[in-house]
Amino acid sequence: MRIAIVGAGALGLYYGAMLQRAGNDVSFILRRDYEAIRTNGLHVYSVDGDFHLERVKGYKTASEIGEVDLVIVGLKTFANHMFGELISPLVGKQTIIVTLQNGLGNEEALATHFGADRIIGGVAFLCANRGVPGVVHHLGEGRIIIGEYHGNEIGRVSTLAGIFNDSGIPCRAVAELKKARWEKLVWNIPFNGICALMGRTVDILLRHQETRKLIFDIMIEVIDAGNAQDVKEKIKPQFAENLIAFSEGLGPYKPSMLIDRMEGRQLELEAILKIPLTLAKESGVHMPKVEELYALLDLSETENKV
Repeated sequence: MRIAIVGAGALGLYYGAMLQRAGNDVSFILRRDYEAIRTNGLHVYSVDGDFHLERVKGYKTASEIGEVDLVIVGLKTFANHMFGELISPLVGKQTIIVTLQNGLGNEEALATHFGADRIIGGVAFLCANRGVPGVVHHLGEGRIIIGEYHGNEIGRVSTLAGIFNDSGIPCRAVAELKKARWEKLVWNIPFNGICALMGRTVDILLRHQETRKLIFDIMIEVIDAGNAQDVKEKIKPQFAENLIAFSEGLGPYKPSMLIDRMEGRQLELEAILKIPLTLAKESGVHMPKVEELYALLDLSETENKV
């Protein structure tokens, strides 16, 4: 299968490397890592075993790649306005587009450009960071849940899940993607948000009893909002306790939004916080703690632009 990776950060590099190692024809659109990967290949340091891809197809533009069978989108959501430029040259009549981006609203944006029928949504539960150019560190997890954006058939997504699974990436096809998206927000909103706001890693937040309680309270707000979104199967409150227990094993982990803040990049506030807040309000659910977190992060973003 010919695959193009659009958004070659830690997520795109890791999943693309796994797919290439399994024998798929993978091309990456690269920026920072272009020279390093073209010269020395791609190094993956993983909890599941390190490996090195000596030859990697890295390009600066999508037009150099041409049409592919599958486009995997790992872009930061604040770059969604570049969908047309980055993805259009890759799309043929049968091309499928899978977004593994954070937050909400990405499938809708892609459907506007390329049509709903070719869009598949994915939720990636991955702990990974980029190292020096040409290096990605896989710290844990890696499973993916995928589902059709338009309709609830699972035939096509089941086939795609098989390709991921055959590449060593645990993947499950579901008929309803919405619940999985909100389940990831249960983790993303408190940990990404508070870590970025405070400049602290996950372990520090969990050791302090007040921030630990705040994380739990925010998780419950997100669960309530998610359950109000016409999902067939509700998210149980126990899910929050399970996520906190899982997060204790991450150690001094830096969520993506904390890394973005440390490196002076824009934060994914709209997809991870603003859109969920809007949908919660439309569903009659109030999330006061999430509102406060968003307000503080939005202020900090404004001040960083001054």
